[in-house]
Amino acid sequence: MSTDSAPLSLDVLWGSETIRVTNVPRRLPHDSTEDHARTVADAGRANPGVWLPDGAWEAIARATTRPDALAVQLRPTPDEPSGLLMVENVEGATLRSIVTRVLLSELFPGPQPRTGMEVSEVADPQVHGIVHDGRPGAIVQYRYQDIAHLRNHVWQTIHATLSLNSYATSILTRSVTRNLITHPVEIAFEDGTESLHVLAVRDGITRLASAWAVLAGEGADPADAATLARDALLGDAITGAPGDGRLGQRLAENRARWRQKLREEFDTEMSGAAPGLRAAQIAQSYVVPAQIAVGVEGHSGRALSPEDLFDDAIRSVLASVHVEFKQWDPAAQNVEVITRALKRIIQQDDPRWNTADLQAVYGLAVGRIPVAELPAVFGGAQSPPATALWRAVYLVSALTQPDLLDLLKDQAKAIKGGQRMSMKGFGELLGPIIDLPWRAKKKLVTKQARNAWNNGGVLSKDVTQSWEPVPTEDFTTLIEPAMNGDDDARCTLAVAGGVALIADKLLTRNVGSSLGARKEKGGVPFRADVHKVVEGLSRPDNELGLWTLALAANAFRSDGLPQNSVPKLSLTGRDPASSEEPPYVYFKVDLDAEDRIARDDDGVPVPLYEWDVVAASDPDRAASTALAKAPAAAPPVTAPPVTTPSATDGDTPPGAEAGPEDATAPATVSGGASGAEDSGAPLFRYGADGAGDPYALPLPGPREADVPAPPSQRAAAHRKSLRLGVQAARDALDHLHLLEPEVGGHTPIVPVDQLNDLHKLLVGILTDVENLRRRVAEDQALEGGEAEEARAEDLADVEA
Repeated sequence: MSTDSAPLSLDVLWGSETIRVTNVPRRLPHDSTEDHARTVADAGRANPGVWLPDGAWEAIARATTRPDALAVQLRPTPDEPSGLLMVENVEGATLRSIVTRVLLSELFPGPQPRTGMEVSEVADPQVHGIVHDGRPGAIVQYRYQDIAHLRNHVWQTIHATLSLNSYATSILTRSVTRNLITHPVEIAFEDGTESLHVLAVRDGITRLASAWAVLAGEGADPADAATLARDALLGDAITGAPGDGRLGQRLAENRARWRQKLREEFDTEMSGAAPGLRAAQIAQSYVVPAQIAVGVEGHSGRALSPEDLFDDAIRSVLASVHVEFKQWDPAAQNVEVITRALKRIIQQDDPRWNTADLQAVYGLAVGRIPVAELPAVFGGAQSPPATALWRAVYLVSALTQPDLLDLLKDQAKAIKGGQRMSMKGFGELLGPIIDLPWRAKKKLVTKQARNAWNNGGVLSKDVTQSWEPVPTEDFTTLIEPAMNGDDDARCTLAVAGGVALIADKLLTRNVGSSLGARKEKGGVPFRADVHKVVEGLSRPDNELGLWTLALAANAFRSDGLPQNSVPKLSLTGRDPASSEEPPYVYFKVDLDAEDRIARDDDGVPVPLYEWDVVAASDPDRAASTALAKAPAAAPPVTAPPVTTPSATDGDTPPGAEAGPEDATAPATVSGGASGAEDSGAPLFRYGADGAGDPYALPLPGPREADVPAPPSQRAAAHRKSLRLGVQAARDALDHLHLLEPEVGGHTPIVPVDQLNDLHKLLVGILTDVENLRRRVAEDQALEGGEAEEARAEDLADVEA
């Protein structure tokens, strides 16, 4: 090889260290042509072992840098009817794939169990299999709401991935070296926008996102890399008039123009005497290796339908890596296990259950059926209210029917490779699908809620028997029937109230340290598993417990956190930001009161604590504990005016719940989910819907003009504003110091009253920054500490 074409090795400065970049090519590959696309499509259609629509073959040909080699792999021969494809046998199917190198800017991030089970603002798309003549294709359909949903989902996936991990330094050194697992996808839109075909990455998202981080440059944060990826992949997604060409074609042309500019920048860098960092960034991220699934064949006797076969096969590949070896987050593993187990049962066509009903339960579990459609899908003689809490009630009821529960546990054990599964283990599977509608709004307590599900959740002995939900607008109407022997009403109260208390951190996996704590600090009168507490609360002779469950279910809201869930104290003396409505509060039960709400001597309603919940599950035991050591009295809490409890949980106006970024808000939780009330007195005021938000990132096109960007994207802009504002203040202060000797003695450089105001403002900012820093650091430390504490508890239980 001549020295003119040999790859280069460069020493570049990346941050504070010098990186040795190897194998930098002197030229970047050109895009494929229409002739290349025809060659690949013809070879694919001639292969009897694969089937893909023409749009998918075009996407593959457009992405690869070696369409000629790809056609060779696809072309059948007398000795190899399926060509030179890579063959991989997975559970229930055989996958056939091509191995090639593809352009980074042609790969879309697919939904990921790891990030999908995190607290997310943008929902994953619905996933549907695609069948041709009754034969499964190696392709799925991702169904988004609209273009804005797709753009925000791409941004969120890249941003969330890089926030967890990044291989940017390694990729800059030697590029991506391991194949990304990809396959064709048809992206469809519920608003009628025309569909498009792309390649989606199912495994290797961290490598994909890290390549974008390399291209974004040293010093770019995850938000910068995510914005770069989104804009490069989608650009102005609705450029041009409707009907002037396919959306996919217009986007492909935009990406081609973007790559042409990148190649020109690279060529300019390489033409210099000493190529530098920018040339290395482009070269090492421009192309990545990929394994592209193009064919699938089900094994004989398979249980899955053709529509589900390919997606299940791909998920089997991923699970074999991320459940057994390089593990996903436990919640991601749990959702993967429970949804795949349910899907397998659906395909068995067991006469004991209606397949359409099971499909509806599956759709509800994965979010394919929204909460708004609950009355239509699950409505019988009386339809349930369209609320997230009723979704949880119907899911728990359906998934805990005795025969179905046993099958689900058997299938889950087979998928996980375990020998046994307790009811606590099954509760662990349910937690992340139950909290789907409110996961983002209650993210401050998501970890504790999932721990409670790991400790049995609402799966008491009665709940795991056969029962049917009893729809109602007011849960207190179920108390009398429950006390008179109506098990359906009683189990409905147990699940609805139990889910509400768990979701809002008023019923947790109480640990040993909770026994010595005050009730307002999370203390409990005695230790008990979560499902045992729910069982005690729902006993037919426990009127106090049933009222506690009913009032909790009525008070529950899915759009925020109650005041007694996460009390936040003001350390700077600022008044709480005003809100249209006060936060909601759970109140302690007093059976002697007319409205069953306990009040103090001044007539102020008494807030409910976990102490009261646990005590209500077994009043006699709590009373005996109190004789030994009376709990400390709770300090007075200012509560909002008492209104008639409502069973709805989604009709409250925005702005009434706690924003997750309001790290130092006072005890009154306020500030909408939009993040309008960030910590400190805001420079700008705007509504919870994002109207007037100076940092709301504009979305292209008239259909997206009024749609606010997700909170994470606005938070990225606020972070930049915060840093720039602090730096600008530092620069201004330096200039003032320089000018001070030149300012006449007739006036101070800054008046004392202004300095006092500035000092107070800066102390408040410093306090908020320090509080936020400590909270983030403590959350990271607690992840390891909770695991150690849980292991210590388990060991203590075994020894006992």
